[in-house]
Amino acid sequence: MTDISKKIKVNKKDAQLLIRISTTERDEFIHLCECLDTSAARELRKFIRSFIKKNQSADNKTKE
Repeated sequence: MTDISKKIKVNKKDAQLLIRISTTERDEFIHLCECLDTSAARELRKFIRSFIKKNQSADNKTKE
């Protein structure tokens, strides 16, 4: 197996997250993402990764 195929399998997106927000917020978010030449999914994944990284250290401190 090559390094590229290993990376693809590790980063495979195989789950969904359903959220409910107002139509106005959704439309504005989608519009802003389009203006910034990005996708809503990409920005939400980026936020989730950042949130996890930021809060993992806090979670580890509370477990100690």
